Amino acid sequence: MNIGFIGLGAMGRGMAANLLRCGHPLRVWNRSAGPVQELAAQGAQAAVSAAEAARVDVLFTMLADDAATRAVLDAGALDALAPGSIHVNMATVSVTFAREMAALHAERGIGYIAAPVLGRVDVAAAGKLNIVAAGPDELIARVQPLFDLMGQKTWRFGSAPEQANAVKLGANLTLACAIEAMGEAAALVGAHGLEAGGFLDLLSNTLFAGSPVYKGYGGMIAQERYSPAGFKLSLGLKDVGLANDAAAEQGLRLRFGAVLRETLQEAVQRGEGDLDLAALALSSKPASA
Repeated sequence: MNIGFIGLGAMGRGMAANLLRCGHPLRVWNRSAGPVQELAAQGAQAAVSAAEAARVDVLFTMLADDAATRAVLDAGALDALAPGSIHVNMATVSVTFAREMAALHAERGIGYIAAPVLGRVDVAAAGKLNIVAAGPDELIARVQPLFDLMGQKTWRFGSAPEQANAVKLGANLTLACAIEAMGEAAALVGAHGLEAGGFLDLLSNTLFAGSPVYKGYGGMIAQERYSPAGFKLSLGLKDVGLANDAAAEQGLRLRFGAVLRETLQEAVQRGEGDLDLAALALSSKPASA
């Protein structure tokens, strides 16, 4: 089985590296050459174009958003995929885009699976991601051994690919809500003369014991450690925005989601978009802080 991987950013690089353990040929492509050369040194085949990377049995893509994914597919990757092949989109994209992609691939006889992931860069490198997958059962069964190389568990959510993207957007909305709640609560405690670190340590060991979100992001907030970013605040804005859009499509209104989108937009306008999503907590600090 020939495998392709397009999108070797912070997450994709580690995911592709883990696929090298499968023993199948792995062809990789990225807009910048550095990650391609790095993986080629580990045994991957360097593709000269997205189309060349897509001439495989199973293609994985891990790109930033709808637009980046569409650009790669329109640049020749979709045309290069043969009938009977499978495209696994592991990016966090909109439910509308996922639905469109599923239909477009079906017209060409190409399998399409949505498989966004939960986990930061270090988790991806360790092959311990949680993979949220949706699509036809037989297609997921074919790629499950490859999922097992990248993740510790595959969570199945429906046969329509966009359902996996709805779950991922819901998860990222919940994550942003948790960070905002920690930031506001820490600001409240700090306003009364107490250290945020001790308060956040209390939360992560009592009310939310065992939660990597409260422990990990709480520690970052307490230490004001927002760079380098494992998950950029600007990407958090994108995902919260997509969650609001997905809700509106079904006639739902996310009250807290709408507030979060506005708060994240303000943070990006202040120049905080390249900081880690944990920097959302800065929105709760007094203007003089």
